[in-house]
Amino acid sequence: MQVFENIYHGVIRFSRRNDAPYYLSLLSFVESFILPFPPPDVMLAPMAVARPALALRFAALTLFFSVLGGLVGYLIGAFLFDLAQPLIAEWGYQARFETVMDWFEQWGFWAVLVAGFSPVPYKIFTIAAGVLNLAIVPFVLASIIGRGARFFLLAWCLAKFGPAIETRLIKYIEFIGWAIVVALLLAIVIYYM
Repeated sequence: MQVFENIYHGVIRFSRRNDAPYYLSLLSFVESFILPFPPPDVMLAPMAVARPALALRFAALTLFFSVLGGLVGYLIGAFLFDLAQPLIAEWGYQARFETVMDWFEQWGFWAVLVAGFSPVPYKIFTIAAGVLNLAIVPFVLASIIGRGARFFLLAWCLAKFGPAIETRLIKYIEFIGWAIVVALLLAIVIYYM
């Protein structure tokens, strides 16, 4: 049974649709301030592989809407944190949020820059920046640099090397997919023991 190969081909087909950039834009915007939402990389990556000639354009679109959403997250932190804080705690982000607050107090601009590139949820940084009233211009600049580096590097690498590794990926995709499922199940079992 080829579960993961079918999923892969379905994602690539979706990525080639004319309306895929609209969904990418929406995901990039919403992911920057709503918990829990997957990062836009999960959509940018297959779009870069499916349409390598447009990969950098997709990265620019992702960056623009991600930073725009980051501004919404900033405003939530600045003006609506009392409403957002229970959700942060409920979805298990409280410890990360407190860590981010400490990072902001120590590094400010640099914390946002690193957050834009790292796997730490960007939404936590956007809301924390608003709570701490980080100056808006440095916040936006750090977001553009950090998120831009991440999205453009991902898009460029996949546009350049994606088609070449795609045949190898498909050859082992079932093994990789099931290995990830087993690893996730083990992680859940270990976590709840």
